[in-house]
Amino acid sequence: MKMKRRSLILTGAAIAAWPFKALQAQEAFPAKPIRIIVPYPAGGVVDVQTRAMAQGMEFGQPVVIEARPGANANIAAEAVARANADGYTLLVSAPFLLNNPLLEQNLRWAPKDFIPVARFSLSPSYLCVPASSPARSVREFIEMARKASPALQYGDGGSGTTQTMATEILKQVTGIKLDPIPYKGAPPMAVDLITNTFAVGVLPSSVAFPHIKSGKLRALANTSANRSPQLPEVPTIAEAGFPEVTVLSWYGLHAPTGTPPEAVRKLEAAVQAALQKNDTKERLTTAGGEAAFLSTADFSQFMRNDLQMWERINRMLKK
Repeated sequence: MKMKRRSLILTGAAIAAWPFKALQAQEAFPAKPIRIIVPYPAGGVVDVQTRAMAQGMEFGQPVVIEARPGANANIAAEAVARANADGYTLLVSAPFLLNNPLLEQNLRWAPKDFIPVARFSLSPSYLCVPASSPARSVREFIEMARKASPALQYGDGGSGTTQTMATEILKQVTGIKLDPIPYKGAPPMAVDLITNTFAVGVLPSSVAFPHIKSGKLRALANTSANRSPQLPEVPTIAEAGFPEVTVLSWYGLHAPTGTPPEAVRKLEAAVQAALQKNDTKERLTTAGGEAAFLSTADFSQFMRNDLQMWERINRMLKK
């Protein structure tokens, strides 16, 4: 009887301890490396700015950045949508997350497959032409494009990207014809623009800046709402006479739907803490962006507002 009673006491103690052990397991996040999947090529603006931010994240675990470019960011989006919802696999999000479902059919992922974690940066883009181009302003380029036969070509980094959408809006509001040359990302596109493979391209700042400073490319306009401290002499697209083409490039982190709230809170806090560090801010500036933290809740509202803007733009482009 004593042995049986002792066994029951031990069993009861184990049962009583189980919730505590389960809670301990939940609180252990992160207990292994975190993977952040970038949907664009290594060395491009999204990859560089993600690394600049992630370097400041402190978890006690490695943060691994993995580039999975291709299919207008859909390859990476599908991979993260199908990953375990445990907080260990994250997607770098950008306007493609809103645009691709508006532009493409038969996607193997949907916006409902993700939940926002935090926004970490904003980044300008530049409407660029080769240094040898006769166009020295947006209006001069528009006149050149109107007279061109056959039509001039532009670099197309993907239908859901902010840069390609800006080009499409410019075509719509000016009535010019430009034919796309598709690319998997901005770095190879910039190389071909320098060599006059095509006539114009909208490039993210981290890719465009060194070529503009070296004189290999000419920036006709900044597509953001404000001039950039990096290139304050370059007018905004609104100042150039085409305010409709103003678009905002942003980057954030999303997790698979179903990720535990505690993991999301810790990830959100890690992003916020990273962006408060001066060296992180400096790295982002060097990478052509600016620290622009939004919490999970604020990022959700920001995306709802941004979606409304892109829906209006897509309706305009379909007319």
